[in-house]
Amino acid sequence: MTVRVMLVSPAMNAALREARFDGDAPLDRAGERSARAAAPAVPGAGLVLSGPSERCVGTAAALGLAAGSEPALNGWDLGRWSGRRLDEVGAAEPAAVGAWIGDPAAAPHGGESLRDLVERVGGWLDGAGGEGGSVLAVAEPAVVRAAVVHGLSLPLESFWRLDVAPLVLTELSGRSGRWNVRLGRPLATPQQS
Repeated sequence: MTVRVMLVSPAMNAALREARFDGDAPLDRAGERSARAAAPAVPGAGLVLSGPSERCVGTAAALGLAAGSEPALNGWDLGRWSGRRLDEVGAAEPAAVGAWIGDPAAAPHGGESLRDLVERVGGWLDGAGGEGGSVLAVAEPAVVRAAVVHGLSLPLESFWRLDVAPLVLTELSGRSGRWNVRLGRPLATPQQS
């Protein structure tokens, strides 16, 4: 049965502005304002979900969504790197960062490998909607990227070539093994960001 899965990336927060591995940081005031302004552009769905991070839950609330928490939409587990800035980690552990970016099976931070992330998100995507219909979920950018990689059966390395901006809608329609993707429709005009 065909299902429409709509993934909304959460609003901006201080961790994203600092290129910090999130560490479950909440929305800041600017992010909350942007999400509230984008609320009228959010499409309806039969099932509304949110990743469990504070940023996803806060974005869903600011968008006016009564979203159920979905553990499979949790952000990428980056282990001991969580909460640190990318430049800090790169300076302290350059070989580990190189391995992480170069090998989809590597998890030098002690968390999830890219392969594990794509498998987790792909398993959720293939089971989403069950009997058809539509699903709207607020999900971290890494989750959205992993869904696109899985949905289009892209090489895992293509994950690093995808960008997901805050408050953007990415739509996948189809079923397990046969997905079509509509990328990057902003929910807000540039003046609202």
